[in-house]
Amino acid sequence: MALSERPSQPLSGRPAGYLQLESYSSLKQFWTYLGGASTAGRRLTLMRGDSLGTCRRRITGYRIPNAGGLIDAARVLAALEDGLTPHPALIALMADNPDGLRQTLNEGYDLGLDFVLAFTSARDLIVRPELKYRVSEFVPPANPLPEGLPLTPRRFARDELRVLLDRACGLAL
Repeated sequence: MALSERPSQPLSGRPAGYLQLESYSSLKQFWTYLGGASTAGRRLTLMRGDSLGTCRRRITGYRIPNAGGLIDAARVLAALEDGLTPHPALIALMADNPDGLRQTLNEGYDLGLDFVLAFTSARDLIVRPELKYRVSEFVPPANPLPEGLPLTPRRFARDELRVLLDRACGLAL
């Protein structure tokens, strides 16, 4: 990342929905994440309404294959209460067996992780994760799940999100 591409205007406060990764952080740490993401081939974009100098960027393009074990089966089950679309994995889930859903997600879906990373004037490094299961680019599912089904992963702890962000930016193995 070129020096001219390094934003230096921190956000005035922490917007709603953001999680604090570090307190007493620095612009250098923010730039390290942006540089790592760029080097790792992730897409960096501005948020709507931000200028080039604003210390907030969306990092997209990181996917985890075989992440069916991370599904929040209880949320999917709650969504099925409104209407059941016939699919073998969903019928098994209604019978308290989430293994079929996990297997279907492992075989044909990836967990897409997008992050909005920002640096505030209080020297906080903050992040808003956007996690969503997507059809795999390489091996599409043989029997896809119905459209509109909310496939939500479980909630992640701050340390887990930190590791996922580090991996997305190429800073951890």
